[in-house]
Amino acid sequence: MGLYEKIVAGEEKVSLVGLGYVGMPIAVAFARKIKVVGFDLNEEKIKLYRSGVDPTNEVGDEVIKNTTVDFTADPAKLKEAKFHIVAVPTPVNSDHSPDLRPVEGASRILGQNLTKGSIVVFESTVYPGVTEDICVPILEKESGLKCGIDFKIGYSPERINPGDKVHRLETITKIVSGMDEETLDTVAKVYELVVEAGVYRAESIKVAEAAKVIENSQRDINIAFMNELSIIFHKMDIDTQAVLNAAGTKWNFLKFAPGLVGGHCIGVDPYYLTYIADQLGYHSRIILAGRRINDSMGKYVAESLVKNLIKTDIPVKKAKVVILGFTFKENCPDTRNTKVIDIYRELEEYGIQPLVVDPEADAEEAKRLYGITFGSMEAVKDMDAVIIAVAHKQFMEFTKEKISSFYDAGHAQKVLMDIKGVLDRKEYLTEDFLYWRL
Repeated sequence: MGLYEKIVAGEEKVSLVGLGYVGMPIAVAFARKIKVVGFDLNEEKIKLYRSGVDPTNEVGDEVIKNTTVDFTADPAKLKEAKFHIVAVPTPVNSDHSPDLRPVEGASRILGQNLTKGSIVVFESTVYPGVTEDICVPILEKESGLKCGIDFKIGYSPERINPGDKVHRLETITKIVSGMDEETLDTVAKVYELVVEAGVYRAESIKVAEAAKVIENSQRDINIAFMNELSIIFHKMDIDTQAVLNAAGTKWNFLKFAPGLVGGHCIGVDPYYLTYIADQLGYHSRIILAGRRINDSMGKYVAESLVKNLIKTDIPVKKAKVVILGFTFKENCPDTRNTKVIDIYRELEEYGIQPLVVDPEADAEEAKRLYGITFGSMEAVKDMDAVIIAVAHKQFMEFTKEKISSFYDAGHAQKVLMDIKGVLDRKEYLTEDFLYWRL
């Protein structure tokens, strides 16, 4: 009986190393079919899961309460599993070089608890070669086992989209790979237990790693093009969305939109690709150009706001500005690598201390990462300008009258910055509003 058959029969377990926005939904999905150990170093997070609370909002409290995942912060529990999935973040350092410490740390912990006959599958987004050249030596050193003899490895890049209730683990084709045909077959069968959309068997681990890192690089470049168009069209006094709507009537026009590019995928993964390219003697031009444009958009938005304040004769220094939304995307509590912080910091340079309101965001995380304390919706009054930075559902329910109530009644024109372009532009092209969107 092979490992897959033993897992299905309940004789062996699957472990998830890392229980964040990616790892936890995977653990929960597998637990509906097989025995799962869910490991994370964060003891507070484990306490929340055990008490039936989902801090990520990815699956909901009710699902967490009823799941059979064995949540633990004890590394020794990993010895109970034979099929291990590593789903830890892979951020970048301040110089944009890959920060592999999380995946290296996970490899060390797993290696110390690895048993013969195991398969280790990495899901973290990395540049081609990390799994075999960096993770495997750590696993071997810590375990005293030999890869290819005592344990096998695979790679299956995560494609979960935080906050997305449609594109889930079950509904997205899963790329799988293994160090040999036997491992690939086992990895594919295990994932097929939960991935209804099916799996795609990549021809090698490096191919699977490369496929993942270019997915987000492609999106990043396309959004950068949209952002550059937005800058150009603003100078021409043309509405970018109107242009995109017109161009979008052609069958092969790619429908992307301008915006802030944050989070721990699209704004990060391209740097993994350009890093390894640089190590090989090739300096990226297109990818890094796109990154520079997208990284500058927070500053561009802030500068545009300042110009609009000046147009309406509102003093810039100490202007009362509210930023509605702080997360990196809508209807998601994750604030990691949010680009809204760039708007906030840039406005500080102009002597503006913005009020930030985000009922969806993880307030403790924002305080820890950025030193920002959120205000309440009740505090949004007598404003000089309003920035709708994130398209949270409750912000989308605001009427024009509600938005008007946020402003100082003495202003002849209300400065409104609609970063995501979610409002009906025609409704705000009136004498009492100075409406701006990317």
